[in-house]
Amino acid sequence: MEGEREDGMGMLYLCATPIGNLEDISFRVVRTLREVDLIAAEDTRHTIKLLNHFEIKTPMTSYHEYNKVDKARYLVEKMREGTHVALVTDAGTPGISDPGEELVRQCYEAEIPVTSLPGPAACVVALTLSGMSTRRFCFEAFLPSDKKEKQRILEELKGETRTIILYEAPHRLVRTLGEIREVLGDRRITLCRELTKKYEEAWQTTIGEALARYESEEPKGECVLVIEGKSFLEKEEERKQIWEEMCVEEHVAYYENTGVERKEAMRMAAKDRGISKRDVYQKLMGK
Repeated sequence: MEGEREDGMGMLYLCATPIGNLEDISFRVVRTLREVDLIAAEDTRHTIKLLNHFEIKTPMTSYHEYNKVDKARYLVEKMREGTHVALVTDAGTPGISDPGEELVRQCYEAEIPVTSLPGPAACVVALTLSGMSTRRFCFEAFLPSDKKEKQRILEELKGETRTIILYEAPHRLVRTLGEIREVLGDRRITLCRELTKKYEEAWQTTIGEALARYESEEPKGECVLVIEGKSFLEKEEERKQIWEEMCVEEHVAYYENTGVERKEAMRMAAKDRGISKRDVYQKLMGK
């Protein structure tokens, strides 16, 4: 096995599998799935189709959200005894929006080596297809089902300037689009569906237009929403409004309270307000 240790301890292999098109699997992943002793799969009924396609006979065991802690302990013990384990998710890269992170954490605590075999990830595929800014982005996966927790996260995203990536199931798409528009406003969005499959779609639109379409048309396929971040200019306008509501003394004190020395606080306040440092000084002196 690749990366096999001399002490006889097993190893965990995080194997990225196709998100739709079976041709996207790497030669290295296929070889590893054949060579390991055990495959831990999120849904064995789903993974068996992949294994049958590539004529892989390696035994499987289930590893999913509802057994991740106890099953991780079991798998760690197996690896201590020398068993090599491959972890696969239903689609994409293990550990991205799935229970794989728990097994990885326990492996590191037990000093069991871990390696990741790169491959498909729906969030990256959607981002590159989106036409949005790719230099900076944040990934939130699925929004929580709890209403208060969901509202809290959306409020945090309201001021996010990076491109935002969310996952959503088709039966929840309309509700989620409505909730996003209510908090974030009607921003540009690229709605990606059926990625890498025959009917792949990357639709550049707005949240409002997407909502109107799917209120009358049933959404199909797992969705990735790539949402435009709040523009820098919008953030600047918000800051200007805050500064205008402050007097100069409050503005300087704001920076001083963060640990900045008075002279630097005066310079920063002057820059924010578009005036000279001398003007700030004179206002502080009451002139």
